[in-house]
Amino acid sequence: MLDQLEQLKQEALKEIGAVENLETLNDLRVKYLGKKGPMTEIMKQMGKLSAEERPKVGAIANEVREQLTNAIQEQQDELGAAQIKAQLANETIDVTLPGTAVEAGTGHLLTQVIEEIEDLFIGMGYTIAEGPEVEKDYYNFEALNLPKDHPARDMQDSFYITENTLLRTQTSPVQARVMEKHDFANGPIKIICPGKVYRRDNDDATHSHQFTQIEGLVVDENITLADLKGTLTVLAKKMFGEDRDVRLRPSFFPFTEPSVEMDISCFKCGGEGCRVCKGTGWIEILGSGMVHPNVLEMSGIDSKKYSGFAFGMGPERVAMLKYAVDDIRHLYTNDLRFTNQFSVKE
Repeated sequence: MLDQLEQLKQEALKEIGAVENLETLNDLRVKYLGKKGPMTEIMKQMGKLSAEERPKVGAIANEVREQLTNAIQEQQDELGAAQIKAQLANETIDVTLPGTAVEAGTGHLLTQVIEEIEDLFIGMGYTIAEGPEVEKDYYNFEALNLPKDHPARDMQDSFYITENTLLRTQTSPVQARVMEKHDFANGPIKIICPGKVYRRDNDDATHSHQFTQIEGLVVDENITLADLKGTLTVLAKKMFGEDRDVRLRPSFFPFTEPSVEMDISCFKCGGEGCRVCKGTGWIEILGSGMVHPNVLEMSGIDSKKYSGFAFGMGPERVAMLKYAVDDIRHLYTNDLRFTNQFSVKE
Protein backbone atom coordinates (compact mmCIF):
# COMPACT_ATOMS: atom_id res chain seq x y z
CA MET A 1 0.00 0.00 0.00
CA LEU A 2 2.93 2.31 0.66
CA ASP A 3 4.14 1.67 -2.88
CA GLN A 4 0.66 2.57 -4.16
CA LEU A 5 0.74 5.85 -2.29
CA GLU A 6 4.20 6.74 -3.61
CA GLN A 7 3.26 5.86 -7.17
CA LEU A 8 0.01 7.85 -6.86
CA LYS A 9 1.88 10.86 -5.51
CA GLN A 10 4.45 10.89 -8.30
CA GLU A 11 1.83 10.44 -11.00
CA ALA A 12 -0.45 13.14 -9.59
CA LEU A 13 2.34 15.70 -9.04
CA LYS A 14 3.52 15.19 -12.60
CA GLU A 15 0.05 15.81 -14.03
CA ILE A 16 -0.58 18.78 -11.78
CA GLY A 17 2.70 20.40 -12.76
CA ALA A 18 1.92 20.02 -16.46
CA VAL A 19 -1.65 21.43 -16.39
CA GLU A 20 -2.18 24.71 -18.32
CA ASN A 21 -5.66 25.90 -17.39
CA LEU A 22 -7.88 26.11 -14.33
CA GLU A 23 -10.62 23.92 -15.75
CA THR A 24 -8.24 20.97 -16.27
CA LEU A 25 -6.72 21.57 -12.82
CA ASN A 26 -10.14 21.26 -11.24
CA ASP A 27 -10.70 18.00 -13.12
CA LEU A 28 -7.43 16.65 -11.65
CA ARG A 29 -8.48 17.66 -8.15
CA VAL A 30 -11.68 15.63 -8.56
CA LYS A 31 -9.75 12.77 -10.19
CA TYR A 32 -7.24 12.30 -7.34
CA LEU A 33 -8.94 13.74 -4.26
CA GLY A 34 -12.62 13.28 -5.04
CA LYS A 35 -14.95 10.82 -3.36
CA LYS A 36 -14.35 8.26 -6.11
CA GLY A 37 -10.63 9.00 -6.50
CA PRO A 38 -7.68 6.68 -5.70
CA MET A 39 -6.85 8.44 -2.43
CA THR A 40 -10.33 7.68 -1.13
CA GLU A 41 -10.06 4.08 -2.27
CA ILE A 42 -6.73 3.63 -0.45
CA MET A 43 -8.18 5.11 2.73
CA LYS A 44 -11.07 2.66 2.54
CA GLN A 45 -8.65 -0.27 2.38
CA MET A 46 -6.84 0.72 5.58
CA GLY A 47 -9.38 -1.25 7.62
CA LYS A 48 -7.77 -4.45 6.30
CA LEU A 49 -4.36 -3.55 7.72
CA SER A 50 -3.01 -4.80 11.03
CA ALA A 51 -3.12 -2.59 14.09
CA GLU A 52 0.63 -1.97 13.76
CA GLU A 53 0.59 -1.00 10.06
CA ARG A 54 -2.52 1.19 10.18
CA PRO A 55 -1.02 4.29 11.96
CA LYS A 56 2.07 4.31 9.74
CA VAL A 57 0.14 3.98 6.49
CA GLY A 58 -2.48 6.51 7.71
CA ALA A 59 0.18 9.12 8.45
CA ILE A 60 1.78 8.69 5.01
CA ALA A 61 -1.64 8.78 3.31
CA ASN A 62 -2.46 12.08 5.05
CA GLU A 63 0.94 13.45 4.06
CA VAL A 64 0.35 12.52 0.39
CA ARG A 65 -3.13 14.09 0.46
CA GLU A 66 -1.71 17.29 1.92
CA GLN A 67 1.10 17.42 -0.67
CA LEU A 68 -1.37 17.00 -3.52
CA THR A 69 -3.71 19.62 -2.04
CA ASN A 70 -0.85 22.11 -1.68
CA ALA A 71 0.40 21.40 -5.22
CA ILE A 72 -3.07 21.99 -6.64
CA GLN A 73 -3.43 25.26 -4.68
CA GLU A 74 -0.01 26.53 -5.84
CA GLN A 75 -0.78 25.68 -9.45
CA GLN A 76 -4.18 27.33 -9.13
CA ASP A 77 -2.59 30.54 -7.83
CA GLU A 78 -0.06 30.59 -10.67
CA LEU A 79 -2.62 29.91 -13.37
CA GLY A 80 -5.01 32.51 -11.89
CA ALA A 81 -2.30 35.16 -11.84
CA ALA A 82 -1.31 34.32 -15.41
CA GLN A 83 -4.94 34.54 -16.50
CA ILE A 84 -5.38 37.99 -14.94
CA LYS A 85 -2.13 39.19 -16.51
CA ALA A 86 -3.24 38.01 -19.94
CA GLN A 87 -6.63 39.64 -19.49
CA LEU A 88 -5.08 42.95 -18.49
CA ALA A 89 -2.80 42.80 -21.52
CA ASN A 90 -5.71 42.15 -23.86
CA GLU A 91 -7.88 44.87 -22.33
CA THR A 92 -5.27 47.57 -22.07
CA ILE A 93 -6.69 50.99 -22.89
CA ASP A 94 -4.57 53.61 -24.56
CA VAL A 95 -5.55 56.68 -22.54
CA THR A 96 -3.83 58.94 -25.08
CA LEU A 97 -6.36 58.07 -27.80
CA PRO A 98 -9.09 60.68 -28.45
CA GLY A 99 -12.42 59.90 -26.78
CA THR A 100 -15.64 59.08 -28.59
CA ALA A 101 -17.86 62.14 -28.90
CA VAL A 102 -21.13 61.85 -26.96
CA GLU A 103 -24.02 63.67 -28.56
CA ALA A 104 -26.24 65.63 -26.19
CA GLY A 105 -29.89 64.65 -26.21
CA THR A 106 -32.47 67.09 -27.52
CA GLY A 107 -35.66 67.77 -25.61
CA HIS A 108 -38.81 67.22 -27.63
CA LEU A 109 -40.19 70.48 -29.00
CA LEU A 110 -43.52 70.04 -27.25
CA THR A 111 -41.77 69.32 -23.94
CA GLN A 112 -39.63 72.43 -24.36
CA VAL A 113 -42.69 74.63 -24.95
CA ILE A 114 -44.59 73.16 -21.98
CA GLU A 115 -41.61 73.61 -19.66
CA GLU A 116 -41.09 77.18 -20.87
CA ILE A 117 -44.72 78.03 -20.08
CA GLU A 118 -44.51 76.27 -16.71
CA ASP A 119 -41.35 78.19 -15.76
CA LEU A 120 -43.05 81.47 -16.66
CA PHE A 121 -46.09 80.88 -14.46
CA ILE A 122 -44.10 79.39 -11.58
CA GLY A 123 -42.13 82.65 -11.65
CA MET A 124 -45.43 84.52 -11.25
CA GLY A 125 -46.37 82.52 -8.15
CA TYR A 126 -48.48 79.79 -9.72
CA THR A 127 -48.29 76.13 -8.76
CA ILE A 128 -48.70 73.13 -11.07
CA ALA A 129 -51.78 70.98 -10.46
CA GLU A 130 -52.42 67.58 -12.01
CA GLY A 131 -55.37 65.22 -12.16
CA PRO A 132 -56.53 61.91 -13.66
CA GLU A 133 -56.79 61.47 -17.42
CA VAL A 134 -59.66 59.02 -16.93
CA GLU A 135 -62.18 61.42 -15.44
CA LYS A 136 -65.71 61.44 -14.05
CA ASP A 137 -68.39 63.07 -16.16
CA TYR A 138 -69.24 65.28 -13.19
CA TYR A 139 -65.82 66.98 -13.04
CA ASN A 140 -65.33 67.07 -16.82
CA PHE A 141 -68.71 68.66 -17.54
CA GLU A 142 -71.25 69.18 -14.77
CA ALA A 143 -68.95 70.95 -12.30
CA LEU A 144 -68.00 73.29 -15.19
CA ASN A 145 -71.57 74.44 -15.86
CA LEU A 146 -72.24 71.75 -18.47
CA PRO A 147 -75.14 69.64 -17.13
CA LYS A 148 -76.50 66.57 -18.88
CA ASP A 149 -77.85 67.28 -22.38
CA HIS A 150 -76.29 70.75 -22.42
CA PRO A 151 -75.90 71.70 -26.12
CA ALA A 152 -72.32 72.91 -25.54
CA ARG A 153 -71.28 69.31 -24.91
CA ASP A 154 -71.52 68.81 -28.66
CA MET A 155 -68.44 71.04 -28.96
CA GLN A 156 -66.37 68.25 -27.44
CA ASP A 157 -67.03 64.81 -28.89
CA SER A 158 -65.80 62.55 -26.11
CA PHE A 159 -64.35 59.09 -25.53
CA TYR A 160 -66.71 57.56 -22.96
CA ILE A 161 -65.63 54.45 -21.06
CA THR A 162 -68.86 54.09 -19.08
CA GLU A 163 -71.90 56.32 -18.82
CA ASN A 164 -70.21 58.42 -16.14
CA THR A 165 -66.52 57.91 -16.96
CA LEU A 166 -64.55 59.24 -19.91
CA LEU A 167 -61.12 60.30 -21.12
CA ARG A 168 -60.99 63.95 -20.13
CA THR A 169 -61.63 66.39 -22.95
CA GLN A 170 -59.83 69.25 -21.22
CA THR A 171 -57.72 69.88 -18.13
CA SER A 172 -60.50 72.00 -16.58
CA PRO A 173 -61.57 69.09 -14.32
CA VAL A 174 -58.31 69.62 -12.44
CA GLN A 175 -59.46 73.18 -11.71
CA ALA A 176 -62.81 71.92 -10.44
CA ARG A 177 -61.09 69.43 -8.13
CA VAL A 178 -58.72 72.11 -6.78
CA MET A 179 -61.55 74.59 -6.14
CA GLU A 180 -63.61 71.92 -4.39
CA LYS A 181 -60.85 71.22 -1.85
CA HIS A 182 -59.31 74.70 -1.49
CA ASP A 183 -59.28 76.61 1.77
CA PHE A 184 -58.85 80.36 1.21
CA ALA A 185 -57.30 80.63 4.65
CA ASN A 186 -54.20 79.28 2.88
CA GLY A 187 -54.29 82.02 0.25
CA PRO A 188 -55.77 82.43 -3.24
CA ILE A 189 -55.95 79.79 -5.95
CA LYS A 190 -53.20 80.29 -8.55
CA ILE A 191 -52.62 77.17 -10.61
CA ILE A 192 -51.81 75.95 -14.09
CA CYS A 193 -52.89 72.49 -15.21
CA PRO A 194 -50.79 70.93 -17.98
CA GLY A 195 -51.65 67.50 -19.33
CA LYS A 196 -52.98 65.28 -22.10
CA VAL A 197 -56.59 65.49 -23.25
CA TYR A 198 -58.65 63.41 -25.67
CA ARG A 199 -61.40 64.20 -28.15
CA ARG A 200 -62.94 62.23 -30.98
CA ASP A 201 -61.48 63.96 -34.01
CA ASN A 202 -60.05 63.10 -37.40
CA ASP A 203 -56.28 63.42 -37.39
CA ASP A 204 -54.96 65.83 -39.98
CA ALA A 205 -52.38 68.62 -40.25
CA THR A 206 -54.07 70.73 -37.54
CA HIS A 207 -56.14 68.24 -35.50
CA SER A 208 -55.42 65.23 -33.31
CA HIS A 209 -57.54 62.92 -31.18
CA GLN A 210 -54.92 63.28 -28.41
CA PHE A 211 -53.19 66.54 -27.62
CA THR A 212 -52.01 68.64 -24.67
CA GLN A 213 -53.50 71.58 -22.87
CA ILE A 214 -52.32 74.05 -20.29
CA GLU A 215 -55.09 75.74 -18.40
CA GLY A 216 -54.70 78.41 -15.76
CA LEU A 217 -56.94 79.49 -12.89
CA VAL A 218 -56.83 82.35 -10.39
CA VAL A 219 -59.54 82.79 -7.75
CA ASP A 220 -59.44 85.42 -5.02
CA GLU A 221 -61.27 88.54 -3.89
CA ASN A 222 -61.51 91.41 -6.39
CA ILE A 223 -60.10 89.57 -9.42
CA THR A 224 -61.05 91.40 -12.64
CA LEU A 225 -60.74 91.07 -16.40
CA ALA A 226 -57.84 93.52 -16.21
CA ASP A 227 -55.89 90.94 -14.17
CA LEU A 228 -56.56 88.38 -16.89
CA LYS A 229 -55.40 90.66 -19.69
CA GLY A 230 -52.25 91.62 -17.78
CA THR A 231 -51.38 87.95 -17.21
CA LEU A 232 -51.98 87.00 -20.84
CA THR A 233 -49.95 89.98 -22.05
CA VAL A 234 -46.95 88.73 -20.05
CA LEU A 235 -47.47 85.27 -21.54
CA ALA A 236 -47.63 86.59 -25.12
CA LYS A 237 -44.52 88.72 -24.80
CA LYS A 238 -42.56 85.90 -23.18
CA MET A 239 -43.50 83.29 -25.77
CA PHE A 240 -43.62 85.39 -28.95
CA GLY A 241 -41.56 88.53 -28.36
CA GLU A 242 -41.67 91.75 -26.35
CA ASP A 243 -43.17 93.75 -29.25
CA ARG A 244 -46.40 91.69 -29.30
CA ASP A 245 -49.73 93.48 -28.90
CA VAL A 246 -52.71 91.70 -27.36
CA ARG A 247 -56.41 92.01 -27.97
CA LEU A 248 -59.38 90.27 -26.37
CA ARG A 249 -62.45 89.40 -28.44
CA PRO A 250 -65.86 88.43 -27.01
CA SER A 251 -66.58 84.72 -27.22
CA PHE A 252 -68.56 81.99 -25.45
CA PHE A 253 -67.47 79.23 -23.11
CA PRO A 254 -69.96 77.64 -20.70
CA PHE A 255 -67.60 77.88 -17.73
CA THR A 256 -66.67 81.58 -18.06
CA GLU A 257 -68.72 84.78 -18.16
CA PRO A 258 -67.74 87.01 -19.81
CA SER A 259 -65.69 84.84 -22.17
CA VAL A 260 -62.96 86.18 -24.44
CA GLU A 261 -60.46 84.85 -26.96
CA MET A 262 -56.99 86.32 -27.03
CA ASP A 263 -55.22 87.32 -30.23
CA ILE A 264 -51.64 88.51 -30.53
CA SER A 265 -50.23 90.73 -33.23
CA CYS A 266 -48.63 88.61 -35.93
CA PHE A 267 -44.97 87.98 -35.12
CA LYS A 268 -44.28 87.24 -38.79
CA CYS A 269 -45.47 90.48 -40.40
CA GLY A 270 -45.80 92.76 -37.36
CA GLY A 271 -49.52 93.21 -37.95
CA GLU A 272 -49.40 94.17 -41.62
CA GLY A 273 -50.99 90.95 -42.87
CA CYS A 274 -49.38 87.79 -44.23
CA ARG A 275 -49.99 84.09 -44.86
CA VAL A 276 -49.44 83.17 -41.19
CA CYS A 277 -52.14 85.54 -39.92
CA LYS A 278 -54.31 85.08 -43.04
CA GLY A 279 -54.00 88.77 -43.82
CA THR A 280 -55.61 90.00 -40.60
CA GLY A 281 -52.50 91.00 -38.70
CA TRP A 282 -53.70 88.97 -35.69
CA ILE A 283 -53.28 85.34 -34.58
CA GLU A 284 -55.71 83.58 -32.25
CA ILE A 285 -53.86 81.96 -29.35
CA LEU A 286 -56.22 80.88 -26.59
CA GLY A 287 -59.61 81.12 -24.93
CA SER A 288 -60.24 82.65 -21.52
CA GLY A 289 -62.67 84.57 -19.36
CA MET A 290 -63.95 85.25 -15.87
CA VAL A 291 -64.94 82.11 -14.00
CA HIS A 292 -68.71 81.64 -14.22
CA PRO A 293 -70.46 82.14 -10.83
CA ASN A 294 -72.16 78.77 -11.28
CA VAL A 295 -68.76 77.05 -11.48
CA LEU A 296 -67.66 78.75 -8.27
CA GLU A 297 -70.86 77.80 -6.46
CA MET A 298 -70.65 74.16 -7.67
CA SER A 299 -67.24 73.97 -5.99
CA GLY A 300 -68.53 75.48 -2.75
CA ILE A 301 -67.02 78.96 -3.30
CA ASP A 302 -69.06 82.06 -2.50
CA SER A 303 -69.36 83.81 -5.88
CA LYS A 304 -70.42 87.06 -4.21
CA LYS A 305 -67.15 87.24 -2.29
CA TYR A 306 -64.72 85.61 -4.70
CA SER A 307 -64.11 85.97 -8.41
CA GLY A 308 -61.54 84.58 -10.75
CA PHE A 309 -60.27 84.16 -14.27
CA ALA A 310 -59.35 81.08 -16.28
CA PHE A 311 -57.58 80.47 -19.56
CA GLY A 312 -56.62 77.51 -21.68
CA MET A 313 -54.08 77.06 -24.46
CA GLY A 314 -52.73 74.28 -26.62
CA PRO A 315 -48.93 73.92 -26.44
CA GLU A 316 -49.06 72.29 -29.88
CA ARG A 317 -50.52 75.48 -31.35
CA VAL A 318 -47.94 77.62 -29.57
CA ALA A 319 -45.13 75.37 -30.85
CA MET A 320 -46.49 75.32 -34.39
CA LEU A 321 -46.81 79.10 -34.54
CA LYS A 322 -43.54 79.91 -32.78
CA TYR A 323 -41.42 77.44 -34.75
CA ALA A 324 -43.32 77.38 -38.06
CA VAL A 325 -44.35 73.71 -37.81
CA ASP A 326 -46.88 73.10 -40.57
CA ASP A 327 -48.28 69.74 -39.44
CA ILE A 328 -49.27 68.78 -35.89
CA ARG A 329 -48.46 65.14 -36.68
CA HIS A 330 -44.75 66.02 -36.74
CA LEU A 331 -45.01 66.40 -32.96
CA TYR A 332 -46.11 62.77 -32.49
CA THR A 333 -44.27 60.69 -35.09
CA ASN A 334 -40.99 60.43 -33.09
CA ASP A 335 -38.99 61.28 -36.20
CA LEU A 336 -35.49 62.25 -35.06
CA ARG A 337 -34.98 64.30 -38.21
CA PHE A 338 -37.68 66.60 -36.89
CA THR A 339 -36.80 66.44 -33.18
CA ASN A 340 -33.08 67.14 -33.71
CA GLN A 341 -33.84 70.47 -35.35
CA PHE A 342 -34.61 71.94 -31.94
CA SER A 343 -31.62 72.33 -29.65
CA VAL A 344 -31.71 71.75 -25.91
CA LYS A 345 -32.66 74.83 -23.93
CA GLU A 346 -29.83 76.10 -21.76
